[in-house]
Amino acid sequence: MSGLLFIFDMDDVLYDYDWRVRMAGMTELTGMPLEELRERWWHDRGEWAAEAGDFASAEDYLSAFEQAIGMPIDEAEWVRVRGAAMTAWPESLAAVRRASQLGQVTLLTNNGPLVAKHLPTLAPDLVELFGDHLFTSSDYGARKPNPVVFERVLEAYDTTADHAFFADDLQVNVDGAASVGITAHRFTTAAGLLAAIEEFASSRLGPR
Repeated sequence: MSGLLFIFDMDDVLYDYDWRVRMAGMTELTGMPLEELRERWWHDRGEWAAEAGDFASAEDYLSAFEQAIGMPIDEAEWVRVRGAAMTAWPESLAAVRRASQLGQVTLLTNNGPLVAKHLPTLAPDLVELFGDHLFTSSDYGARKPNPVVFERVLEAYDTTADHAFFADDLQVNVDGAASVGITAHRFTTAAGLLAAIEEFASSRLGPR
């Protein structure tokens, strides 16, 4: 593709994501306290492995999750709990809308295939902005901050690093993108995100 590519994280960039609200919901759903949920699933052999693409499908993910916690889980309830922890940030979405006027926008969120399957339900505000370009790290078989995931995004969009912009709230992920030459912005405010988008576009395209 020609033109600019704008890559956005989701949680705590485009949506407020309250992990403790999610974990409280999982405790209600499973009867397990946070410490046990962490021990059983939220670690590098469970959730982090899912984010890196170790489970081929949403069904594989749910099966592994059920095995780890030792009980069946209704998929719709899992999705409801995840979504209850998310609140859209309109100003951030407006920044994405501006980026979409300057180039191609795409999502890159560290999440597994079950989130990937249900992104239109979990983040409905993103459907209009991103269309079919809603992706999780599991879609690329690597998770941020691994430079491999950024290289695979560039390959998927046939874009060079100097034409790509990335925004994330975590410095380690920003550093991962920067390590392959992508212009990387650490998100703190929507106003700062919009300014960074404009600055990047102006440096590549001239004033718009």
